Amino acid sequence: MRRGGFMKLVDKRYDFVLLFDVKDGNPNGDPDAGNLPRIDAETGVGLVTDVCLKRKVRNFIWIVKGGDRPYDIYVKEKGVLGRAHFQAFSELGINIGEVSRKEISDKELLENLSEVDFPEGVRFEMNDEKGLLVIEADADKNEIKNWLKENKGVVAKGVITVIEQTLKDSKPRKPTPDETSKGRDKMCQDYFDIRTFGAVMALKSAPNCGQVRGPVQMTFARSVEPVVALEHSITRMAVATEAEAEKQSGENRTMGRKYTIPYGLYRAHGFISAHLAFKTGFTEEDLTLFWESLLYMFEHDRSAAKGLMSTRGLYVFEHGSALGNAPAHRLFERINIVRKSGSDGPARSFEDYDILVDESGLDGVTLHKLLG
Repeated sequence: MRRGGFMKLVDKRYDFVLLFDVKDGNPNGDPDAGNLPRIDAETGVGLVTDVCLKRKVRNFIWIVKGGDRPYDIYVKEKGVLGRAHFQAFSELGINIGEVSRKEISDKELLENLSEVDFPEGVRFEMNDEKGLLVIEADADKNEIKNWLKENKGVVAKGVITVIEQTLKDSKPRKPTPDETSKGRDKMCQDYFDIRTFGAVMALKSAPNCGQVRGPVQMTFARSVEPVVALEHSITRMAVATEAEAEKQSGENRTMGRKYTIPYGLYRAHGFISAHLAFKTGFTEEDLTLFWESLLYMFEHDRSAAKGLMSTRGLYVFEHGSALGNAPAHRLFERINIVRKSGSDGPARSFEDYDILVDESGLDGVTLHKLLG
């Protein structure tokens, strides 16, 4: 799938090594463990998930491009995925349902309906002395149902009832395989993260846009050495309620907990497939933007919880062909991280390490040191 003839698609295989570190912070909390830093229980090695790294890439692209197409982000914070599906089919001119209409003549109900601020996809029209309640074919049914729940007791009962009846009468239509394929191509065209990382877009609440396997894949990042998670007690010099203030006789303090890693250098591996890039429309321009995001994503993701996080190395192996000229693991073995001579005890900075790179005998592969 191409996004215009002037854009060159990625036509070579790439493998890369990403190095980043954290100092006095929590690089990736585990919600199943009280937000403690993720650690391999058997080895003590720190972990950062691929999902966490992709989130930072998405956030960087959003900052740089502002959500403008073709660099919009599908999986964004507080997003509603189904809206993108409905929008794609609407712009393609594909009808994925039938408009549901209900004629209304009751005067009291007409008056009540005329005063309601309806959710998107629902509209009310007056025609002489009768009214027409319309639910559009591409309306998000779940959004309307949520609106009904939130507005029970707020708007007239008759209004809620007539919308529920009209919604019940609406008849959605499943897209044909050809329409699903067109929807998938449209989503790849408009959303950077879909054509980069892929996405499962078979939602029950929205038109099916199929499944996309992205050309860019990343592994979990693992710390070079075992890390230790520290727990810190912290104090807030205030309380939330008057009851708490009274209980503390005016001391007004709240105790809390914070978890950090004193220092950890992490290593992640990544892969870029030219064949999948052709299918999703992943271009050389997209690739350049992806490298930029890996270099600068931590600079725009600061918080007290994360401490000081920085990209320390980005080593890209460019193959001379789409199939590749060497196994990825052999290339990764050329990047070695060792402790500096005289550096004893737990590492506490990047200066405690040496990065050794073997560039010999790279037949058909070019090593680009984008950082390091």
